[in-house]
Amino acid sequence: MGLFDFLKKGSNPPPAKGATPLSKKVAGPAKLVSDKRAQAYDRSEAIRQLAELETAEAAEALLKRFTFTIDPSITDQEEKEAAYEGVVRVGEAAVPAVLAFCQRAEVLTWPLRMLRAILSDDAYKAELLGLAESFDTEYSRNVEPKLQVVAALEEVAGEDVRLAVERFLDDVNETVRFHAVQSTFAQAQKQSADALVRLLESEESVRIKNKICEGFILKEWAVPSELLDQAKKAMSDVSDFRLRDDGKFSRR
Repeated sequence: MGLFDFLKKGSNPPPAKGATPLSKKVAGPAKLVSDKRAQAYDRSEAIRQLAELETAEAAEALLKRFTFTIDPSITDQEEKEAAYEGVVRVGEAAVPAVLAFCQRAEVLTWPLRMLRAILSDDAYKAELLGLAESFDTEYSRNVEPKLQVVAALEEVAGEDVRLAVERFLDDVNETVRFHAVQSTFAQAQKQSADALVRLLESEESVRIKNKICEGFILKEWAVPSELLDQAKKAMSDVSDFRLRDDGKFSRR
């Protein structure tokens, strides 16, 4: 069972070891860390105090700094880097809080970076797959978290990853489909050719069609013979590439 599984089942994160006696130490700095209107010096000092605690409770408080941005951008970046380092320093004990944060965050840039730094390759892949499973392919007001997870799946490999990514080839959002095509080719598994050709047939976005053609060329794949007629019909609005009788794509 991955660390993400307890979230999908609606369980609460395991209590941080020693969290109760440290709660008073965390409460004050946590309030400052989450206050966009606080003085930058005070907020930075609060981040430092929490980072020094190196507890799961402190890591959860530090994550609040990633819910807003401030000006100037250099200060925003410095504070977030310090908070990031504080969370990573906690290690695997911080992972449940990071995953919980992923479920409500508008952007996943920082939490995904934390997971990558904390976890082993296999554990990171497992959590990415868990996050991917939490998204459907229907309309979403904010697709950014889904986009970032689909893009992050480019960095890991496996049959389970291929299947997870291919699901998003049917997403209603064009940009998600575009990234799903890219992540599918990154898996470099010829089994994906069928799904990609079927997308080519149904897709209205020319940039996605171009991406599929380009991917087939780079991977030196051929369209399966049973799908060749469908693929040729799908190329009617593609001007930069052509599909040869041998099933290979080439540039015009």
